[in-house]
Parts: sequence; C-alpha cells; structure tokens
Amino acid sequence: MQSKLSIVDIRTEYKKGTLDEHDVDPNPFEQFDKWFKEAVRSEIAEVNAMTIATANTAGRPSARMVLLKQFDEKGFVFFTNYESSKGKDLKENPQAALLFFWEPLERQVRITGKVEKISAAESFEYFRTRPIDSQLGAWASQQSSTISARALLEKAFGEMLEKFKNGQIPLPPQWGGYRVKPDEFEFWQGRASRLHDRIAYKKQNDAVWSIARLSP
Repeated sequence: MQSKLSIVDIRTEYKKGTLDEHDVDPNPFEQFDKWFKEAVRSEIAEVNAMTIATANTAGRPSARMVLLKQFDEKGFVFFTNYESSKGKDLKENPQAALLFFWEPLERQVRITGKVEKISAAESFEYFRTRPIDSQLGAWASQQSSTISARALLEKAFGEMLEKFKNGQIPLPPQWGGYRVKPDEFEFWQGRASRLHDRIAYKKQNDAVWSIARLSP
C-alpha cells in the first residue's frame, strides 16, 4: 500500500543563488529593480503579484494578494476600492507590509512602510488603461461588502454597461491608488541547509539606508 505523504515531509532544498551584503546595491530601490527585472526575464507568472498585509487600530491583521502597478523611489503603487477591507484598515492605520515571492528564483522581498493615497489624476491615468470590463467592474462592485447572490453583481455590471455605453468611463470616486513608502526592505535568497541569505535595509534619512545581514 502506498504511504500517504505527510505535510511535515514537504520541503525544498534551496540552491539556486547567493546574496552578500557587500554585493547588493546601496539603494534598495535599485536592488529591487534588479531582482524584479530578473524575475520578469524568468517569465514568472503574475510576477507583479504581491501580498499586502494591513491591520486596523485594534491590531487585527489582514492579508491578501494584489498587483503592483508602479514603483520608483517614491514608493510602490497598487489600486483598489477605498471602501474595501484593506481601504478601511489603511484609513485607520496607514501602514502596510508587502511580500513578493518568486519561487523559481528562490527569492522573496519584504517591504514595510507608511501608505498614502495617490492623486485622483494619477489614479485616472492608470484607470483609463484598464480593459473596459475592468473599468465597469470597479463601478459595479462594492468591494468587500456582503451580497446575497452573484446575480446582483452581474446586474450591477449590466447597469454600468448601459450607463456608460456612449462615453468615456469616469474614475469611480471610491476607487484609486495607494503608494507604500518604504522605510524597511528585506531581500531573501534561499540557501542550502536552511542557512538562507537575508539582507535588510533600514531608512536612516531621505538619502541614507543602513544595510545589515540577518540570521536566517
């Protein structure tokens, strides 16, 4: 009889790369850009997918996957409904943690920092690049609210389709972008024997970041 695999026996030996504090870029945004481009070249599916963790003022945490849509030295931008669960968390407690995991490269990046809304003009600039159905969906969905049946969502979508059939779809007032402004980064490279490489950056001031190796 074939034995049943136990979850404790599921493991991977990491051996695809190394990471040294003397080799990383002194600017964590440049280091992220380097790794992100390598992930893109590796043709990783949903390479811009990231976990975002938030918490309300009571300290109750919540995490979900979103898509990174912009990044530069001002921060990391994603878009959502401002009245969603994450939006309510960020209104109460405007801080977040991001996590990228690129399994084929045996790498992950953790980012933490304060969060702010981007301007309506910036949000609309991105909104108009979305497929029409996605634009309509942003109007139809009251994200994170309770609904009794999917038919109600499809009905709302149909109503928006009819409403905006003859013109440009405007930016919904409850929808837009957030920018996570990092003050900490951690770059993780899987290594053999669970002796992983972990390089952490902490912001000292606007122009200086400290760099340190962390024990795995």
